[in-house]
Amino acid sequence: MTELSLCSPDLRARFAQLVGSDNLRDDEASLRLFSEDIWSASDHVAALIVAPETTEQLATVVALAHAEGLPIAPRGAGMGYTSSYVPAAPNTVSIDTTRMNKVLAISPDDMTVTVQAGCSWLDLNEALKPHGLRTPFWGPMSGIASTIGGGLSQLNAMFGSGHYGTSSESMIAMTMVLADGRVLRTGARGPDGDTPFYRHYGPDLAALFCGDSGTLGIKAEVTMRLIRTPEYEDCASFSFDSGEVMLSALAEIARGSLAAEACGFDPGLARVRMKRMSMTQDVKTLGKVIAKEKNLGKGLLAAAKVALGGRDFIDEGDYSMHITCEGRSKAGVADDMAAVRAIAAKFGGKETPNTIAKVIRAMPFPPPNSMLGPEGESWAPVHGHVSLSNAPKMLSRIEDYFREMEPRFEALGIFTGFLFTSLSTNALTIEPVFFWPEGYRPVHASMVEPSHLARLKQLGPAPEATALVTEAREHIKAICKEFGTAHFQIGRAYDWRGSRDEAFLDVVDAVKKVVDPKGLFNPGGLGFPQ
Repeated sequence: MTELSLCSPDLRARFAQLVGSDNLRDDEASLRLFSEDIWSASDHVAALIVAPETTEQLATVVALAHAEGLPIAPRGAGMGYTSSYVPAAPNTVSIDTTRMNKVLAISPDDMTVTVQAGCSWLDLNEALKPHGLRTPFWGPMSGIASTIGGGLSQLNAMFGSGHYGTSSESMIAMTMVLADGRVLRTGARGPDGDTPFYRHYGPDLAALFCGDSGTLGIKAEVTMRLIRTPEYEDCASFSFDSGEVMLSALAEIARGSLAAEACGFDPGLARVRMKRMSMTQDVKTLGKVIAKEKNLGKGLLAAAKVALGGRDFIDEGDYSMHITCEGRSKAGVADDMAAVRAIAAKFGGKETPNTIAKVIRAMPFPPPNSMLGPEGESWAPVHGHVSLSNAPKMLSRIEDYFREMEPRFEALGIFTGFLFTSLSTNALTIEPVFFWPEGYRPVHASMVEPSHLARLKQLGPAPEATALVTEAREHIKAICKEFGTAHFQIGRAYDWRGSRDEAFLDVVDAVKKVVDPKGLFNPGGLGFPQ
């Protein structure tokens, strides 16, 4: 049974009057969908889903729920895997932010863009493209659906992160709705008070709401700074004999701020990516590669190189690294690429066809089909952002653990992989991923392309395998803790509070009491009381 009976008919009627009855859902399928994420389903089912369209509507919805003492779970695209947005208590109102999806203002003169928090990274980039502009960090690979508000709540990495770090480092100002419906605006905001143009004006309150997993407020509007889209780019790929050596090379590339973005795969994950792609996808991909170039001739040449590169260009057992350099001049990009090649060679890297690097840039926001394995297996990552010097050592520890667990993994059909990337000049991300024979759930079916889903098996429950993946993820978190890592998407998955000192917790707890005195925003998130 759902818990919707706990929401009073009068309150549902007031919500419906405010946002429109079509934007209020209480059917069981929708409630259950909003009560699970990629990793797991909650023990509680949302009582009601409300989808406001404006900041004013959002503030009123929150104020009404607060007056009734109802927990609130804000949800963006729903692509999380740390139980950040799922109900943690009975009678939870789920706030669907995806109607708040507009690009509100683009100012090439002031180099700012303001969006509603439910705007996807794809839509933001499409709106900026005619102006020759983009944000410095311009999205995660899930940007076809992932929202800017979700990205700031959870933080994320990928496109532009090699130079500019995570999403919060490209943000200027936010408009937040607090638990009682009050609206808080940050940043220097111009003569009308509503034209944010610069982040810093006294204490940086915006930073409090970055990485908060939706526990301190709901993001309504976000202003980000802009840069002119670099005119030149180039890609290269390399293979290495070991992950530790590859990370040493990637760390040196990060120190030099040479790559706009970098990603790496272990042999297992590279094989999964190749197996998942179809001939139909190949044709679509080549079309995107052609369209990415500035003229047809260059596009056809680039597509031909990708096609000739094929899929069997990485030696069995090798780790692959894929680099994109970008800049204002062809010579500058060439200099950066030459430095990248010199570093790769210094660490024994062999240059390979740049197929993956080229495709990633041509199709930065692919459909989220990778949230399932090649046969329909469940997928879940765990990660740590580690210092440059400690990254090889941490990877070695995790790989030793995986070798120790290999017999148990094989017995239950579990296989693993790694994804690596860099964050500006300061950190590398190590993200182990798990695939296991648990069947997909409604949350997967709601996001994966129907044509792709139709080719997969529905594997059904696999409780033993799921339990072992849970055990393994917790062990990796413990290894991360030993190396003092940071985490994005903290949600209810990582022991963030345990890593903070007493004075820090006193401050953050005092903030929580001001912005959410009843503890109704995502109870249990970030380790706050549930």
